[in-house]
Order: sequence, then structure tokens, then C-alpha cells
Amino acid sequence: MNFSRGRSREEPEINLIPMIDVLLVIIIFLMLTTTYSRFAGLEINLPTADAQASNDKPVEINVAVTASGEVVINKRPVSGASIPAIVAALQAVAPPDAKDPVVIINADAKAMHQRVIDVMQAAQQAGLIHISFATQAAQR
Repeated sequence: MNFSRGRSREEPEINLIPMIDVLLVIIIFLMLTTTYSRFAGLEINLPTADAQASNDKPVEINVAVTASGEVVINKRPVSGASIPAIVAALQAVAPPDAKDPVVIINADAKAMHQRVIDVMQAAQQAGLIHISFATQAAQR
């Protein structure tokens, strides 16, 4: 028995709308993630200068704070542990005609923090405003 005599069979067709939606999403994704090489670098012509390198090195005052709390300024121990004694020693070492001398503090790892702060206060009272700390690279 053939019940579908009068009907013709419909051929299956592919629905293109979901495929177009997926392709549009892929195109948008590719447009957003694409980088353009023309923005990768800027060509800049920097100006040139014929100035000589400056040979003026700042005057350095080396202050060492030992683990026992002693203060040594330019390899000379400071007598007395008070701030005024350190101020006097810094003023004696700093040349009066030097422009902005730099105080370099070399503190032992086991030195008390208070001694380092005392040296910083003494440098401030002596009028030495440029302070730097020396460190050493960790050994591996």
C-alpha cells in the first residue's frame, strides 16, 4: 500500500541562516584579534648633540656602620656614638667648595637600624641632603 501517491517527496535543503551567523561571528573575532604591522613601530629621528661628557663627579663621603655599632667616615673611626659627634665628623670631611656631596652609607647587615638612622639625621644636620645606600648583590 502506497499512501503517499499524490504527494511528491520534498528534497531536503540546507538551512543557511545558522551557518551565516557562525561565519559572521568568526569574521568579527578575526577582525578584533588581528594586529596590523604598520602600527608596530614608529620611525623617529632623534636630535643629535655635540656636547662633551661631563667629567664632574660628585664628592662622595663613605660612611660605614659596623655590626657592633661603630661609625667610620672615609676610613676614619668617629670617636663617640652621639649624633653631634657624627655631625662634626661629617662637616670636617665635607669640602666647603664641593657642590652637593653624596653620603654613601655602607651598613652591616647585622647593624642596628638606630645607628643608621643616627647617621642619616647627622647628615641632615650637617646640610648633606644627598644620601645613598650601598648594597651588594646576593650570591647564588
